[in-house]
Amino acid sequence: MNITRENVDALNAVVKVDIAKEDYSDKVEKILSDYRRTANIPGFRKGHVPMGMVKKQYGKAVLVDEVNKLLQDALNKYLTEEKLDVLGQPLPKPQDNIDWDADGFTFEFELGLAPEFEVNLKSKKAITQYNIIADDKMIQEQIERIQKQYGKLVPQDTIEKDSEITGTYKNEDKEIDNSVTLTLDKFKGKETEKKFVGAKVGDVFTLKTKGLYDDDHELMHALKLGHDEVHGLDIEVTFTITEINKRELADLDQELFDKLFGKDVVKTVTELKAKIKEDAEKQFIQQADQKLLNDVTEYLVENTKFDLPSEFLTKWLQTAGEKEMDLDQAKEEYEKSEKSLRYQLIEGKLIEENNIQVTMEDIKNHAREMIKGQMAQFGQMNPSDKELDDIAARVLSNQEEARRISEQLISQKLLGVYKEKANLKVKELSYENFVKEVYGDK
Repeated sequence: MNITRENVDALNAVVKVDIAKEDYSDKVEKILSDYRRTANIPGFRKGHVPMGMVKKQYGKAVLVDEVNKLLQDALNKYLTEEKLDVLGQPLPKPQDNIDWDADGFTFEFELGLAPEFEVNLKSKKAITQYNIIADDKMIQEQIERIQKQYGKLVPQDTIEKDSEITGTYKNEDKEIDNSVTLTLDKFKGKETEKKFVGAKVGDVFTLKTKGLYDDDHELMHALKLGHDEVHGLDIEVTFTITEINKRELADLDQELFDKLFGKDVVKTVTELKAKIKEDAEKQFIQQADQKLLNDVTEYLVENTKFDLPSEFLTKWLQTAGEKEMDLDQAKEEYEKSEKSLRYQLIEGKLIEENNIQVTMEDIKNHAREMIKGQMAQFGQMNPSDKELDDIAARVLSNQEEARRISEQLISQKLLGVYKEKANLKVKELSYENFVKEVYGDK
């Protein structure tokens, strides 16, 4: 067997594989001899079928199968030994009318080669690394939410601005009959709020659905309708008041602190504020890190310039999936996936240059911590090592889950590289201002 490569250009090559008779003849003969010993052919005793008949019946199929196996093994070995970084898979060049009676065969494969390029993390313009803090306003709002959540309801005769109102929305035509509990600040317009103040149990209001709430999701919940049903809905509904309550705020005392965090973990309002700030900012780190990861990724894709063997990859995409594509479909798919492919190549280079590795032990430890956090949410604060190991083993027996965790860990390690080596500027701001700056004032 002889394998040679011709580089068409920096991104494309053709590999030629010459297979001689001696490469496959012994294997083919052995398989046919085994067939002869086991074949059941009418008119012949088992093991006494003439070899000529066996070859006539099975010879070509065995030859084709063995040559293909030999070809694939040889090609894979060649790519590994030559350390060729290929994109997609080798594409066999079309060959019409192969003469399977010949003593040797020649096959050619097109290769798409990964480009050579450099990755520069030092952008001219610094990328923002957000440090999100829980400000006094946010902490106070969270304390008030906690006091409301753990407070008690006190019945009222009439509605006040801060009342909790239970009532039923109805509309016969749309078959709406839904009981909800709401507060007046949920309504979009001040006029609606004014209507309700002073009302009593049993009072009925006729309301227009258009402009009743700030967004369709509130209306979906209020009327118990689907998203498509409430989109643009402009009808009249009645709302009958069935109950009026005022939520009396819970006292900020030791009983409440123990309910929230466990016995004597927090003992004062000052400690409560510190704990809320700490817990909130832990969550903010994840959001800030994800934003940084997205921004550095975008920078790298836009500013790391290299060519791709686009023609080869388009051709490869035609046969790579479960369903074959025509050329136009493959071109469209390539355009959609090109950005992702570019980042995969950039990411691969960064992983190699920074010696980023994820071991099975890393994956197992990450799974244990993830499980521990989930169990804590359900009140299981101190699971045993055996419990964690057993659950982690079950989770990681799912290859898809193990792959997902591995990718998370690689992203975390890449994030560490970005924080160390990229041109970043730290910007500290409140969560409210972070949302306004990054996502718009919503």
